[in-house]
Amino acid sequence: MSDTCFYSVPPGANDILRTALEAAALPTAGIDGPDLLLFGLSDEAGLIGYIGLEGAGPDRLLRSMVVLPSRRRQGFGRTLAEHLETTARGEVARFHLLTTTAARFFRGLGYQDADRATAPSAIAATAEFTTLCPASATYMVKSLSIA
Repeated sequence: MSDTCFYSVPPGANDILRTALEAAALPTAGIDGPDLLLFGLSDEAGLIGYIGLEGAGPDRLLRSMVVLPSRRRQGFGRTLAEHLETTARGEVARFHLLTTTAARFFRGLGYQDADRATAPSAIAATAEFTTLCPASATYMVKSLSIA
């Protein structure tokens, strides 16, 4: 894997992210929200993908993870997820997510299937849970060691 570079995506600079999410049939609503921290990943060949973390407190929602089609199956999804975990460690106890297509991928990263009814209220109240993702989406949780 080539040298990669992470960067924070400033609020309002989400046009490319929006296009990438739409192409992957992922929700775009809320990507300009005040509680969403977004990271991009690129290398000398250009943009690789994005990942976001929504919310505050010990439980946060992983969302808007997308790897451009030409960059998939090269380990960049894992790189994005690991960067988010490293960035959040010490502040976040658990990551939560909903997926309709990537449950197997996230299980490989240590996420476990969970019952949506057990989601903490702050997570269950997000747009991802209430309107953006279908009821059939797999709800997953990963506990982080707080060190």
